[in-house]
Amino acid sequence: MDGIVVVTTVGTEDQANLIARELVARRHAACVNILPGARSVYRWQGKICQDGEWMLVVKSLSSEFEAVSETIRELHDYELPEILAFRVAHSEAGFLDWIASCIDKDADFSDDEDDEPPSFGDVTDLGVLSDQDF
Repeated sequence: MDGIVVVTTVGTEDQANLIARELVARRHAACVNILPGARSVYRWQGKICQDGEWMLVVKSLSSEFEAVSETIRELHDYELPEILAFRVAHSEAGFLDWIASCIDKDADFSDDEDDEPPSFGDVTDLGVLSDQDF
């Protein structure tokens, strides 16, 4: 099982969210990190350009690369989207198993989104100081 990380950048947060959601919903990726605040300097059509972008870091398997690439091209606004894949040289074995389970087309699970933010329990359990501690 060959893990890959695919990197792409997009020009808007909405597009980042759309591509990330579709890659996971279509089971081409287990997870997509969206990193805001990227600044890209590049040459395009003979000019040096500079733009703000969102970077997507896609966790998948090499067997899904073509599907990941196709989905990105389908939903991307750029004429020539960046789609770079890197093989995972080392990984926690359980993490690759998790990726495989998430992209399993025959697995029975809901694609509904969890609207609740994650719960981290009672903040006082974390040893965080409150205003009363001063």
